Amino acid sequence: MHPFEPHAGRAAIGRSFANLLLSLGLITGAQAMAADRVTGKPFASRSEVIAPHGMVASSHPLATQIGLQILKDGGNAIDAAIAVNAALGLMEPTGNGIGGDLFAIVWDAESKRLYGLNGSGRSPMGLTREWFIENGHDSIPAYGPLPVSVPGTVDGWFELHERFGGLPMAAILQPTIDYARNGHPVAELIAFYWNLSVPRLDAYPGFTEQFTIDGRAPLKGEIWKNPNLANTLELIAKDGRDAFYEGQIARTIADYIEAQGGFLSYEDLAAHDSEWVEPVSTNYRGYDLWELPPNGQGIAALQMLNLMEPYDITSMGFGSTDYIHLFTEAKKLAYEDRARFYADMAFVEVPVEQLISKPYAAERGKLIDMKRAARTQPPGDPAALAQGDTIYLTTADDEGNMVSLIQSNYRGMGSGMAPPGLGFILQDRGELFSLDENHPNRFEPGKRPFHTIIPAFVTRDGEPWLSFGVMGGDMQPQGHVQILVNLIDFAMNLQEAGDASRIYHTGSSEPTGESMVNGGELNLETGFDYEVIRELEGRGHNVEFARGPYGGYQAIMRDPGSGVYYGASESRKDGQAAGY
Repeated sequence: MHPFEPHAGRAAIGRSFANLLLSLGLITGAQAMAADRVTGKPFASRSEVIAPHGMVASSHPLATQIGLQILKDGGNAIDAAIAVNAALGLMEPTGNGIGGDLFAIVWDAESKRLYGLNGSGRSPMGLTREWFIENGHDSIPAYGPLPVSVPGTVDGWFELHERFGGLPMAAILQPTIDYARNGHPVAELIAFYWNLSVPRLDAYPGFTEQFTIDGRAPLKGEIWKNPNLANTLELIAKDGRDAFYEGQIARTIADYIEAQGGFLSYEDLAAHDSEWVEPVSTNYRGYDLWELPPNGQGIAALQMLNLMEPYDITSMGFGSTDYIHLFTEAKKLAYEDRARFYADMAFVEVPVEQLISKPYAAERGKLIDMKRAARTQPPGDPAALAQGDTIYLTTADDEGNMVSLIQSNYRGMGSGMAPPGLGFILQDRGELFSLDENHPNRFEPGKRPFHTIIPAFVTRDGEPWLSFGVMGGDMQPQGHVQILVNLIDFAMNLQEAGDASRIYHTGSSEPTGESMVNGGELNLETGFDYEVIRELEGRGHNVEFARGPYGGYQAIMRDPGSGVYYGASESRKDGQAAGY
């Protein structure tokens, strides 16, 4: 059955009801046309959420409600974002937790400007690229102690809170502490992914004891408690970020990793700090999309939009052969640069300004053939880069502050390394380093790995317009571009832009060193016309069907005139947008 048929049926019901009211003389013809539209596009899962004072959108309804209550209790958008992130670490451990990293973009209403926070951690100082080679590794393992880098989330919370927060951190973390102690029912999709993770991770000490019920994943609707996490969060709320990076938590992590044969040390944790960075942008048809500079992949979205802007995408139409082809070819070009240049800017010089410039896009755009899919593409010369589960959340308050925040353990529940008694799993983000000594993203001690997780923000005429993100590894820049094109070129509303069928190209060259082979694979979510698929194959695309991830979307849009907020949440996940 076509996944959008229920929504088409909903539209049909709307038409029938509108026609009945029209025949009875109870509504006008114009009103009947409006009723016929119902939520808008036939694939729309629901209408937007609209509220005057504040909005929270996250991938779990209970977490969203925690954030909303924080706003109602006098907290601001930054307080709410931290509270929601803490809750998601408990309720959606399949995608995030305090063993992972964090990135955020904040619109501060008082200064009327954007602030970027890079809360990613660094590799262990005692581990080298040569050690991996000498011990027979041709890549960094996905699980276990070796891919573990310093978890940056907790420090990221306190950096955000110190600069912008209002409520005490104890009040912000208390709702999650209560749920961790008293329990919450596990959501359906989370239960599904949890069940997939257990066979991969149950061999690692600490995981089965802390993240299963009698050796299995919790079931949909089953009450889950994590008293160890409650204790950890209480200690953090009481003693601050130092409790995590310099106190007993840090010593427990270091001792556990050493016992498992890993290298993350107490000194690595104690030396950690987040970095405030300037967001960078490109203008797309009058809208400024803001992303964070590398070590993340956000500027790939800027590069793609620059490559696509010269084309009349509106005339092409959503779901058309030309649009999907153009999108895919622009992605290939941007991702070759991603593989070649994106890395920790404290270790390598990344030509960000040149990569996201319009002249560079104009030159690179000459490689796009609208009649034929490219099998390979070279990286550019800006002088004349994976897979993962993630959460994204966004918040907005009555003062006009907005937060775009993304957080992850990388592969699902992370490395499987669950230090005893702490109630969280350490990330495996270090897997994304390259072992190629000539690669900018090569493993080096104390270096931040290439990151897939990226928050986004859009301004228009210098005013905040949209805070949004699309979770899902390499899908994320592709998702950012599709959301904006849906909103700007195809005139969709905020919910429709996320519900529309998505495009996901895989197989581009990777920051870990793999090269694109035979043009990669074009994955199309259900909902595209079969004739379009045949035409794409005729142009040389290797089309696959319904292979994800297609991402997880949350968004808040602000009406610049009234200040009213519009919220949307991913229909493919268990999330919720809610306002007051």
